[in-house]
Amino acid sequence: MIESSITKKGQTTLPKAVREALGLRTGDRVRYVISEDKVRILPVRPIGRLFGVLRHEGHTVTVEQMEQAIADGAIEE
Repeated sequence: MIESSITKKGQTTLPKAVREALGLRTGDRVRYVISEDKVRILPVRPIGRLFGVLRHEGHTVTVEQMEQAIADGAIEE
C-alpha cells in the first residue's frame, strides 16, 4: 500500500510508483473523479502526447471523401 501526507495547504506529493503507474511527468495534470466513497486519479493527457497513438495501414483519404462515404452510407439505409 502506498501513502502520502497532506500539507497545511491541502497539498500532497504523488509517490513515484503512482506517477510511474499513471505515466505522469513533471508539469502533467491529474483529474480527480469522486464517486460514492471512492476517488480515482486520472492523468489528463495533453493533445500533443496523442500524436502518433493511432496507426492506420490503409491509404489516406480527404475530408471530402469521408463526407461522401458518410452520405453514401446514409442513403443506403
